[in-house]
Amino acid sequence: MTIAFTLVLLGGVLGSLFLVPTTTTPRWKWENIWGMGSLIALVAVPWPLAFATVPNLSEVYRSAGFGPVALAFFFGICWGLGGIFWGQAILMLGMGLGITIMVGLVNVFGSPLPLAIREPAKLLSPGGQMLLAAVGVLIVGVALCAIAGKRRDAERSQGPVETITGKSSFAVAMLFCLLAGSLSAMNNFGPIFGTPIITAATASGASELGKMNAMWAPLFTANYLVNGAYAAYLMWSRKTYPLLASKGSAGYWLQALFMGLAWPMCLVVYGMGVNRLGTYGAFTAYPMFLGAMIGTGNLVGLVRGEWRSTTARTRLLMVAGILVLVAAFLLLGKANQQLGG
Repeated sequence: MTIAFTLVLLGGVLGSLFLVPTTTTPRWKWENIWGMGSLIALVAVPWPLAFATVPNLSEVYRSAGFGPVALAFFFGICWGLGGIFWGQAILMLGMGLGITIMVGLVNVFGSPLPLAIREPAKLLSPGGQMLLAAVGVLIVGVALCAIAGKRRDAERSQGPVETITGKSSFAVAMLFCLLAGSLSAMNNFGPIFGTPIITAATASGASELGKMNAMWAPLFTANYLVNGAYAAYLMWSRKTYPLLASKGSAGYWLQALFMGLAWPMCLVVYGMGVNRLGTYGAFTAYPMFLGAMIGTGNLVGLVRGEWRSTTARTRLLMVAGILVLVAAFLLLGKANQQLGG
């Protein structure tokens, strides 16, 4: 059990750190780093990993049937759309605030919603009632973080970390967060509704650690079709593709490589932890995974000075929001344990 939770938390740390290059490559535009990072993350890594860890992979998909594979593909499309809004929201709000708000929303859509779809009667049980109460607490935490972010933007004249909330409406940034949170939650629908693929991979001889990769690969590919197409369109329409070969961009390619490795590995490692937690592992582990993302994102934001030049009251609001979110995650974890028990 300890190993399982460690894997889930490590996945959350990677899930936050993969976004750092979007804020540390100023000579590239967003579409450059996102396009190259997503190419590595969603195509170059998942398929070789799946073929290496799942014997007779093509037969696994034939055995699972068209429906489960198509469903995984659909979840990947939704996740890809969420990723576009996610990247834009990070640019507008910064690492700490952006990840806190979006991860809070992902928790709402990624934990109670699939449970309501799969086992609606569970929501009327004591565990289900605790789950819904925890969602309410989580919304309060998200609201506190949003208020703190709006105060931060009003108080900061010029900070060391550039965001674009001064050029765009805070309301637009919050809309991006809502869309990113709801659509990105679809990545957790894969382990929950992709059981036929995972079962077929096990029957084909895949290990306990490798069988999840058969489910992740088509989901990742669908994600890339959205992210890759959007990034390519922006590079073409804005004529920013020459920046990829501009002077001094070698270090940026290394950051794209890091992004490309950390992005898929966060879910692969998370999947390893979920697999060790049993039937309701995806419900129990998801709040922990997201909690690790929030903690890491805010630590990075603090180190990079995103909350410098703000008042003590504003920082206190942000801390209060994070504490409320942590309390909500603990309640969600407990609720999911009761639901599984």
